[in-house]
Amino acid sequence: MPALFDVCRGQAMIIVMQRQADEAAVARVVDFIRSRGLSEHVSRGDERTIIGAVGDERVFDPQELQALPQVERAIRILSDWRIISRESRPDNTVLTVRGHRIGAGGCLTIPQAGWDGGLPEAGILYTDPFFVHPSPYYAAQQAGEKQRQQQMSALLAAAHAAGKAVVVRIRDVRQIQAALAAQADILYLGGELMTNRVLQQEVGLLNVPLILCKDKHHRAEEWLRAAEHIALKGNHHILLGESGTLSFDPQAPHRLDTEAICKAKKISHLPVIANIIRLPHRYMDAEVLHALAEAAGADGVIA
Repeated sequence: MPALFDVCRGQAMIIVMQRQADEAAVARVVDFIRSRGLSEHVSRGDERTIIGAVGDERVFDPQELQALPQVERAIRILSDWRIISRESRPDNTVLTVRGHRIGAGGCLTIPQAGWDGGLPEAGILYTDPFFVHPSPYYAAQQAGEKQRQQQMSALLAAAHAAGKAVVVRIRDVRQIQAALAAQADILYLGGELMTNRVLQQEVGLLNVPLILCKDKHHRAEEWLRAAEHIALKGNHHILLGESGTLSFDPQAPHRLDTEAICKAKKISHLPVIANIIRLPHRYMDAEVLHALAEAAGADGVIA
């Protein structure tokens, strides 16, 4: 099988199989690709299998592949993001978590849940149990890792009992198992993890929804490329997250990247979630930021 980098750069055609296509149909497509001197990359999701033809795809016509049993469509795509592109799936992806639909229209508000035992009214909540204060003096006073895990488990148990889903932010690959053990509904990967390929490969092997946040230093194209890395491993339950980009204003060092949200919605079929928790400032409050995110096309706002 080709290296991941080669797949992302060389693959120019993808074959989308029909829902629940059987292994025999997938094998026929793979045999066809190999018979023309190309290699394949197979990405299996929950409902669909997507096959990438790696090499000079000009040796065959897409209609030849579309004539094979259980093939939905074959598409030539020139970008580095193939599985998550609108060419591969024109309709918006809709994720359902504990009965709550994300991406089905409208903009959800996802409030942050505290540790005081009270739960916000919303159907989906956000928690950041592994946050470490940047000041070493404040960080030294925070609860230890084990206590944080216990608090997280208690919060999720209470939320689930109330019919609510919970987004859990992880900050290191070692925290994945703790979040899953607490039955996290959605994993949240902050912008600092956008270039962590080891972590992305791990979550790509999971059957768990996740939010991949854009780093404040990076462009939308790099963000989409990172999402493709995850999708190539088989996890297609991806949401794109935007939590701010660098600003030239010293009083507000980060601003909501509405342009990136618009671009992501045009290029990709994945839902987009804006995280505005740390973005309000004296000239722009949370209400205005929420309206901007919604106007840009965000499917949900963490506030």
